[in-house]
Amino acid sequence: MDTGIILLLVSVYNFCKLTPMKTFIKTLFIGLIFLVANLNSSALPECDLRGDKIVDLNTPRTFPEINNLSEWKKCAQDIRTQVLVSAGLYPMMERPPVKATVFGKTIYKDFSVEKVYIESLPGFYLCGNLYRPVDKGSVPFPAILNPHGHWKNGRLEDSETGSIPARCISFARMGMIAFSYDMVGYNDTVFRSPGSTTGYSYHRMFGTNDVDQLWGISLMGLQLWDSVRALDFVMSLPDVDKTRIGCTGASGGGTQTFMLGAADDRLAVLAPTVMVSHSMQGGCSCENMPGLRIEYSNMEIAAVPAPKPQIFIAAKGDWTKTFMTIEGPSIARIYGLFKQTNRIYYEVLPFEHNYNKTTREAVYSWFGKWFLKQNTPYKEEPYPAVSNLDLRVFPDNRLPDNTVTVDELRQWMMKNTTSQFNSLLPKDKSALNNYKNLMTPAWLHTLQVQSLGALDSEQGKVKQHNKFIERELFIGIKGRGDRIPITVFEPDNSRNKTMAILVHPSGRKGFLDNNGMPVDIAADFIGRGFPVLLLDLFGNISEIKTAAKRNYFANFFTTYNRTDCQERVGDILVAVKYAKSKGYKALLYGYDRAGLWTMLASPSADVLIADANQFNSNNDNVLLVRDLFVPGIRRIGGFEGVLTLSAPSPLLLYNTGEFFTTDTLRKVYKDIGSPDKITIFKEQLGNQEIIRWVVSKIF
Repeated sequence: MDTGIILLLVSVYNFCKLTPMKTFIKTLFIGLIFLVANLNSSALPECDLRGDKIVDLNTPRTFPEINNLSEWKKCAQDIRTQVLVSAGLYPMMERPPVKATVFGKTIYKDFSVEKVYIESLPGFYLCGNLYRPVDKGSVPFPAILNPHGHWKNGRLEDSETGSIPARCISFARMGMIAFSYDMVGYNDTVFRSPGSTTGYSYHRMFGTNDVDQLWGISLMGLQLWDSVRALDFVMSLPDVDKTRIGCTGASGGGTQTFMLGAADDRLAVLAPTVMVSHSMQGGCSCENMPGLRIEYSNMEIAAVPAPKPQIFIAAKGDWTKTFMTIEGPSIARIYGLFKQTNRIYYEVLPFEHNYNKTTREAVYSWFGKWFLKQNTPYKEEPYPAVSNLDLRVFPDNRLPDNTVTVDELRQWMMKNTTSQFNSLLPKDKSALNNYKNLMTPAWLHTLQVQSLGALDSEQGKVKQHNKFIERELFIGIKGRGDRIPITVFEPDNSRNKTMAILVHPSGRKGFLDNNGMPVDIAADFIGRGFPVLLLDLFGNISEIKTAAKRNYFANFFTTYNRTDCQERVGDILVAVKYAKSKGYKALLYGYDRAGLWTMLASPSADVLIADANQFNSNNDNVLLVRDLFVPGIRRIGGFEGVLTLSAPSPLLLYNTGEFFTTDTLRKVYKDIGSPDKITIFKEQLGNQEIIRWVVSKIF
């Protein structure tokens, strides 16, 4: 509620005190004043909370409050997009027909095993084993994907706590096809010159370069891509029923199971085992990628496939021990929204972290129920030891001739990202809409601003000056933990419907003199009749208490926390949201370094003026600096890719210098028939030149 209304009521009450009026009417006015004041109170925190706490993989999480099915479906789509964006798979890479080699079939009485290698990316081979029924069931068969966890022997693990061959053999004996495949760096799925040892240490070698985050390159993303291609592979088999495909795994394999279920809608039944937790989210780089769990935890990610049948087996001896009271009921409530609670089952067994025989038998029975219509428990029979099975794809470590090194794969992925982005650029006005429909979600999720919900505000001081009113406010978004100080200057009798939002690296004080009066371009805008909004961004008010701990490249920081740049872009978007809530169009102006932040917020504005700061926009190393670091920024075309989402809005870029690239942007504006809407100067511009440009574009 506006402060002016409260002041008016107070004035009326004071008038009432001086006039004959019954006491109850005066009391009524007092009550009304307090009621309005109460309505004016906001839900904003007393101080900005965002810099005080670092979330990590062990931070307990809560399932968000979901009120109805429509709300959940929107949430599930949001999670799916975030998973793909985090994995560097949005937009999805081209998926040509699977290039798989299947050979070395051996029949072991009631099941057979074959060796498989799939070229999931050029020169990178995903390897595994295909287990088929012999004299059991009829074609087409259901198929079960079997990613393994962090056992020492990977897909060849055959121990008391877990056996991948045991479960694949059992699935085949039941009348289903099973495909077990390696995690990156295990057994046969390796790079050229891997050294003498494969396994966990080698597994974590991929995606360790700081620059990788800019391009959406991660170990988890590569493994999720492998799982997608493994699914493509089994669906390509002529003896597989494409409507009956499942996935199960434990630990890191459990992570792959529910991640694939969230990313790809083709799985029909899932069994992620001993992994879904409200606390520990996964401790390996194959379970963490930028942005993945800023908004959501494994609980919500695992709920995305609902109402498809899922079984969750947990263990008393690990981080899933509370499944009966926390995780299970939370996910089951989502199934309840679909009225399909019979499609979820969960149980905590008295074991340590495992995928042992008891756990496996529960999973067999679940798949048997949904895929084979079997209602009796399945008991695992004795099976040949791994030493008696010929499972290695490249037992002599002789890889295909074109197998790539880690760095060669990285370079290919970067080059492919650039080619893919260039192919998406709009060539005409109609193509621009397609580009925006596809890339706007990528922008929102990359900048982590996809969930800016209802705006909240809290009124501060109001001052009347000679030619304008000054209002101090705090604004923010429910649940974001923000409390953004803003000052709005409203020229007297102004009818201008565009508000100028001015962003300075130093915050509001950058446009104010020592007396708090607007100066420089802020005064120029006000003099031209523009309402002006100044704001303090994340980190402007006081030193961030946890600044020393905000190491973007340690402890999976970006999986759970926004970077400074993401927070600041979000603050700018909140300011734009405020301006539009008051009926204004939004003009964004970014001075000096803040010009780069406003560019990243530009799709929300109606007009953009930005100082490019002579930034070298094609240099990855300068994109790693603290105030500009945004994981995945290269996946969306960098600054030009985001600015393209603003087309054909008026755009003025200046001080680009020699290295801030604008060729793509110029071409887009030309191709869509709006070359007059974009103006670019290599040089610095004065305030009056900027104001003249604004007046020419708006009036």
